[in-house]
Amino acid sequence: MKTVEQKHIEIVTAFIEAAGIRSELDRTEQFFAEQLGEAFTDRHYAVDEILAQGEKVTARIAITGTHQGAFAGKAPTGRSVKITQFREFRVVDGQIVENRGWFDTGTLLPQLQAN
Repeated sequence: MKTVEQKHIEIVTAFIEAAGIRSELDRTEQFFAEQLGEAFTDRHYAVDEILAQGEKVTARIAITGTHQGAFAGKAPTGRSVKITQFREFRVVDGQIVENRGWFDTGTLLPQLQAN
């Protein structure tokens, strides 16, 4: 029998990997979040690590894509990038009722610099 935490991990993993929810994962309170969708139109999301405790689930998500549009003042480079996102979820009665996230720009921006 699965624990509550195992069920919550399955729910959140399925949510992250569903292609139709990109706009939900792109929403953060960071000022450049909207640019992400415009600059990396081919992005793909995958769970790197996920932990659950009770109704809280925290995920480290790897976003991969190609720099195809302007981002943070940088013209498109055509480079493939890997962006790390951290996201917290709250799961109640088998439903995600709350989630918020942060992008790690400290590892993204150097990938867009000229060699």
